Amino acid sequence: MSKTSSQGRERRIVVLISGSGTNLQALIDAQNTPALPSTRICLVLSNRKAAYGLTRAAQANPSIPTAYLGLQPYLKANPGKTRDDYDLEVGRIVARENPDLVVLAGWMHIMGDGFLDVVNGDRPYDGDKRVERPIPVINLHPALPGAFDGAHAIERAYEAFQKGEIKISGVMVHRVVKEVDRGEPVLVREVEILPGEPLEAFEQRLHQVEWKLIVEGTAKVLNEVVPV
Repeated sequence: MSKTSSQGRERRIVVLISGSGTNLQALIDAQNTPALPSTRICLVLSNRKAAYGLTRAAQANPSIPTAYLGLQPYLKANPGKTRDDYDLEVGRIVARENPDLVVLAGWMHIMGDGFLDVVNGDRPYDGDKRVERPIPVINLHPALPGAFDGAHAIERAYEAFQKGEIKISGVMVHRVVKEVDRGEPVLVREVEILPGEPLEAFEQRLHQVEWKLIVEGTAKVLNEVVPV
């Protein structure tokens, strides 16, 4: 693979997923191409064991390392541990990969402060080791800034359109902060909802926008951290 970045190395990405991994697939297809030059996904982590995105990563050429850490199995295997401990452990797994960027691509778990404390370098991730430079974290969310934060955003936007409460929806890539879906937008695209359009048709059109935007947003933030 190419190693032509200004720092003479590949730009490394960790991707967190929970489901089928269509947004992950967009990143897999784009890595080390003009869309994401000198870039490699170094780990795909899922909080769901059956997530098809893990298969997508394993079947990539070359294959991408994967990891699985589910909240309930973690708590069951570690009596006395809490959800906060789980978030810290996710942060540690990510930090050990030394990525330039973390991309949440359909990660259906709201992170506690501990995750960001680790990737920001505020808490150690391995013994007394800390992240030397904060690792940016971005998330893909299928709604416009300030609208439909949290889960089921597509369905909620569609329902609001049917009630005449909104005229348009959209997709954003935003920086991850401690408030859910409230980080600074990196890129935003509007997606119209057509009168009489079934939910499934709107959802498919919105996903196609997502696949482009997640690559563009990843490239934008990577270029700020490690210019090509």
